[in-house]
Amino acid sequence: MNARLDLSGSPVTAKFMRHLASASKVVIADSTLPAATRHLVVLRASQINGCGFCTDLHTKDAAHAGETAVRVNLVAAWRESTVFTGAERAALELTEQGTRIADAAGGVTDEAWAVAAEHYDEEQLFALVSLIALINTANRLGVITRQPGGGYRPGRSG
Repeated sequence: MNARLDLSGSPVTAKFMRHLASASKVVIADSTLPAATRHLVVLRASQINGCGFCTDLHTKDAAHAGETAVRVNLVAAWRESTVFTGAERAALELTEQGTRIADAAGGVTDEAWAVAAEHYDEEQLFALVSLIALINTANRLGVITRQPGGGYRPGRSG
């Protein structure tokens, strides 16, 4: 598979990507959303959206950060797994509903929001929602421009 665009190939693209990276750093550096949760959320959204590049990146970065192979491998089947905490399960549900907005009448349900709010404070919820929005943006860039997965080296994303 060949990429349709070189995402580092133009000044406008490079500037846009820097802004996305900057927004991501706010969620990572300035929030108390747990790192494990962040890794699970971006991986799950990337899987749902079929973004090979992002799935590759986030699988490898999660492992590089110390996430276990079992948990990384079970993200796609988190509902049928016992290795995720209640808070992580709430974040994964919010991620799925927030990523599949077009598939769900009304978007994110009040129930999913309430469960997430049981586990995360308002700042963490905002960080979680922001992270879901950012990864969906990155996934769409990757899918539309056919960025291939497989060549990412862990730790290079930030």
